[in-house]
Formats: sequence, C-alpha cells, structure tokens
Amino acid sequence: MTLEKDLKERIKELTCLYEVSSIIVNNDYKELDKALYSIALSVRKSLLYNKNATVEINSDPYHLISSALPSKTVFIECKINVFNQPKGFIKIHYPADKYVKKDFLKEEKQLLQNVAINVGDLLERVSLRENEAVIKRKMEHADRLSILGEITAGIAHELNTPLANILGFAELLKSKEPHNPQTEKDLDKIINSAIFSREVVKKLMFFACEMPQNLGESNIVPVINEAMNLLDPTFKKNELKYKINLPKDEVLLKADTIQITQVIFNLVLNAIYFSPKDGLITITLEETKKTIVIKISDEGPGVSAENVQKIFQPFFTTKSVGDGSGLGLSVVHGIIRSHRGTIDYVANNPTGAVFIITFPKQ
Repeated sequence: MTLEKDLKERIKELTCLYEVSSIIVNNDYKELDKALYSIALSVRKSLLYNKNATVEINSDPYHLISSALPSKTVFIECKINVFNQPKGFIKIHYPADKYVKKDFLKEEKQLLQNVAINVGDLLERVSLRENEAVIKRKMEHADRLSILGEITAGIAHELNTPLANILGFAELLKSKEPHNPQTEKDLDKIINSAIFSREVVKKLMFFACEMPQNLGESNIVPVINEAMNLLDPTFKKNELKYKINLPKDEVLLKADTIQITQVIFNLVLNAIYFSPKDGLITITLEETKKTIVIKISDEGPGVSAENVQKIFQPFFTTKSVGDGSGLGLSVVHGIIRSHRGTIDYVANNPTGAVFIITFPKQ
C-alpha cells in the first residue's frame, strides 16, 4: 500500500472514531438499537474493502448487521465488555469466497477494539440509567403505598365504632322486635352488610399494618403444606393442578404463622382465579444464607404492563364485579411489609404471573 493510500485509511479510521463518539454523546437512550446500527455503518465505511464488508454488533437484546451477511465469511472479532463482563461482540465479515483473514489490516483490528470499548461504555451508561429509573419507580411506589397505608389506617379506625354500633343496635332490634318476617329480613340485611363492612375494615387494617401480630420463630414448611392441603378441594373444583417444591429440612422464620397462612391463601386463590382449566400453580420455598424466598407462579394471563405498578394498591382489581374487593394483594403487601419483607411481580414464561416474597433472616 502506498503512503497516500495508507494515509487515507488512517483518516477513515480516525473519522470513524469521531463519528462513533458523536453517536454515543448524542444517543437517545430510548433508541439504542438505532445508535448501534449507526455505529455499525460507521465502522463499515472505515474499512479498506468496505463495499464487501458486513459489520455485526451483538449484545443481548440487540443484534445489528450493517448489510446482508454472506453464508460463509472470514471475520475478525472483539468482545464487548460491560462492567468487566463479556456481554456480546463486534465482528467484521468479508465473504469467504473473495477474501482471507490476512486481508484485514492491523489498524482495522485496533479500530475494532476501540469501538468495542466505546460500545461497552455506552451499554454501561444505559444500564446505570435504567437502574436509576427502576430504583426511582420503586421509591415512588413505596411512598404511595406508605401514604395509602396511613390513609387506610385512619379510615379503618373511624369506621370501626359506627360499624360496631350499627351491628349492635341491629341485633338488639332483632331480639326486641315482635315476630315480623319483613322486619326480620330487613334487619338481617343490615347485620350481614355490617359484618361484610367489618371484614373490609379488617383487611384495611392488615394493609396498614395495624393488626396485632404474634411473632415467633417457626418452621414455615408445614405452614405452607397445611395451607395447600386446605386449598386442595378448591384446586379439584376448578380442575387445576399444583406442585409444591419445599426443602426437606426445616426453614425457620420469625413470623406470625396465621398471617403467613393468609398470604399463601390470598396469593394462591388469586392464582386459581386467573388460571385456565388444567393449569399448573407452583409454590417454591428457597433458603439462602440471608433470605427466605417463597415463589407462587401460575399459567394465567399475567399482569399487563400498565397495571404492574397498581396491583398492591387497595381497591384496585381486574376481577369481575362482585368477585373481589381489590384488597387481597394490598393485605398481602401489608403483612409482608410488617415482617420486613418484600413482594415482587415478574411475568411467568411463556405465560402467567410469578409473585416472589423475600423475607430477611433475623
């Protein structure tokens, strides 16, 4: 190669590095695929045999190629490292029927290494920004739930006294009223409505962590087994299957076992409601050095993206009218929070929901 041609190649490589830096600086983090594709095109332009070259960038979930990839190629490759871990690669391909590996310039290999470093830096920044956004959403969600907890605690306390009065006086009237079928029927409606309202208040108090707890270190393996045994007829009635994955050894947790049973009941009944016929519900208990994790998964429709942030809010429900008060998951959240635990939702594969409860060890 003459000095003039060599100089032209160096200029193309420097231009490529400048373009890649500009693409990264001006990158819209919401359109990362476009940025990576632009980088692939820029690298291709810088190559000696650019008309026959294909640049490939692969870093999950992105896979970009600058042009159609021949069936057989010779290539050079450089790994993309993100936080010092390999997270993909960049390759430059030439068709194998026209070129050999020696046709790649030494400077092109160095260029590829520099571009891979820049792409890795870009992916690190994107990852950090996404993590910041997730943490911010979780903090905002926790704040909203905390405020809702305070509000519902106040509502529950305010409603308790009038409900007790309604129930007490209705029962008193029923005992004193001479036999009158219509009056007795009306009073029964008042009593039943008051009892139903009192149960709603109890659930509100659970959500607000206002219910007394009887905390003690207990083996929760039999707690889960007993809960599932009680739910067995419901599974049979709904023509559903369930699988329990529990450790053989005891798993000790400082908890109110009645409340933990209620958590299992609420989540499993929720899974049953949304499961298709012959669907499988799986309950898994895992123990690590620092945590105890319970996973409950189903094969239903799962939770839509727009509803994920709402599912633990009181009175939010996607069930049919009359099938739910919208307090089941908020009660679960309140109980778990009172045990210093967390509950998260992830989508099941290929379909369904997975609720992951994590308790810290004492």
